[in-house]
Amino acid sequence: MANISSFDLNLLRVLDALLQYHSTVRAGEHLGLSQPAVSAALGRLRAALGDELFFRRGQGMEPTQYALSLEAPLRDILDRAEVLIRGADVFDPMVSDAHFRVSGSDFFAEMLMPQLADRLSTLAPRMRVHLVDLVPDSHVDTLERYGVDLALIPEMELLDWIADRPLFLSTYKVIARKGHPRLARAGCSSGDVIPLDLFCDLGHVLFSPEGRAAAQGDAALAKLGRQRSVVMTMPVFSGVYRAVAGSDLIALMPTALAHHIAPAAGIEVFEAPVPVDPQQIDMIWHKRNSSSPAHTWLRNQIADILLPLDEA
Repeated sequence: MANISSFDLNLLRVLDALLQYHSTVRAGEHLGLSQPAVSAALGRLRAALGDELFFRRGQGMEPTQYALSLEAPLRDILDRAEVLIRGADVFDPMVSDAHFRVSGSDFFAEMLMPQLADRLSTLAPRMRVHLVDLVPDSHVDTLERYGVDLALIPEMELLDWIADRPLFLSTYKVIARKGHPRLARAGCSSGDVIPLDLFCDLGHVLFSPEGRAAAQGDAALAKLGRQRSVVMTMPVFSGVYRAVAGSDLIALMPTALAHHIAPAAGIEVFEAPVPVDPQQIDMIWHKRNSSSPAHTWLRNQIADILLPLDEA
């Protein structure tokens, strides 16, 4: 095995690029090296570290378990080295041309992006932020496989290479179209609690990117031995409230979004007849980006904008 006195530290940048791109061609493009130069560097890495590191799989390269075990600590070392080399440079958002991909539901298209756009135009006019769809059932993979810098997701168990920051706690309300006939006959006005029997009998629209027909509201009803009638699912919240506005269906929706869209969408907001557990929303990112000044600045802007939504 190699020791630090004889090891070429430039090889660590090659290993990091190979772990990121799984291709000698793409790693070379990233580093400004030819494919043969990257292949030669990989050979030296294999000899120095005593492991195959990567093996061919289809058109790409699959890392060994040992190579995977090096990924997070290697990225941390390179990030720290970059900070050390950069020295006392101060990040200036006014001149930053950083580009970011943020993964999240269309909740954030309504509740985050307009305010973020206003801040960027004033504080960081050259910075670019792209909101992209969450990958169903694969929120964490978006950080590693789909080039996403930040993901805004419900709280979940995370792998050790992921950093997270709590953003806000979201409660739920019921939405229905204005003048809903059955709610009117039941004497329900905006802000009232919908009777349990009526809540269960009415058809529901459910937000579910994966097409699942159950969520928090169903767990709350199950505790009472009841169930609702989910007749439609939608992969986006805008689809949910538009379906509700144009029919006699109802839906559970995050409180902040429900009140935000109610006037323009022609809907009213009601209380659910059962307590629905609130949902913690977090921001997650790859730990390799934790010390990046631009990344840190954007995280702080997003957290500041979303803080008023916290209903804890």
